[in-house]
Amino acid sequence: MLLLVPPMTWLVVVYLGAIAAMLVSAFWTVDSFTENVVREFSTANLHTVLTEPIYRTVALRTLFVALAVTAIDAVIAFPIAFYMSLVAKPRLRRFLVVAVLTPLWASYLVKAYAWRTLLAPDGPLSWATGGYTPGYGETALVITLAYMWLPYMLIPLYAGFERVPRSLFEASADLGAGTWRTVRSVVLPLVFPAIAAGSIFTFSLTLGDYIAVGIVGGKTQLIANVIADQVVLNQPLAATVALIPLLAIVVYLIAMRRTGALENV
Repeated sequence: MLLLVPPMTWLVVVYLGAIAAMLVSAFWTVDSFTENVVREFSTANLHTVLTEPIYRTVALRTLFVALAVTAIDAVIAFPIAFYMSLVAKPRLRRFLVVAVLTPLWASYLVKAYAWRTLLAPDGPLSWATGGYTPGYGETALVITLAYMWLPYMLIPLYAGFERVPRSLFEASADLGAGTWRTVRSVVLPLVFPAIAAGSIFTFSLTLGDYIAVGIVGGKTQLIANVIADQVVLNQPLAATVALIPLLAIVVYLIAMRRTGALENV
């Protein structure tokens, strides 16, 4: 138990302490004349965030992008993890695991600018498709972030497939179930906790990303960009806006918890 004291102290003081400080500062204001922070309780920032349509629009857009990235990564990762765990031979499996982990060692900016080059109006994608490219915007942002966070979905899903007893496939076949019925009724319920675990990573990472938005998002704005802009102009307002992704993460974790998907992760 004594070994847990330092990390728990770090968690409480640094992580939870920073969140507590943000919550407190969300109820401060900025003097319009001196631009100094006024450390007096006020709900003005909260009223602004709740009543201004721009914040509601950006929040809904951010949630849509986060859910879209999560869904795309789950659809792509499922067959890859299935093949890696249950079909590939040991030597090929090791190679595929390395291939999945390798992008995590690459620079974030290099990957983001690589997609900017690919999606450019005169880029490789336009040349390969005869002139079509989604350009820079929400679609490009979803594609880029789905690529960025795919390993975070693949790794938990691969671990989930590794825990599936191989005897269940034989039992399902003996009972007359086809491939798709086995996947739907046997495999999917068993690996759903792994999908839920991976979705927490992809969902939360998308909510907090603002660099890729500036590189491939065009005029698209997500909640993290609004927070980053307001940190310089109005720090208390930025803290108030930051409550939106914080609450979204809490609600998402509660939803995953209530499904029972995280019990065996």
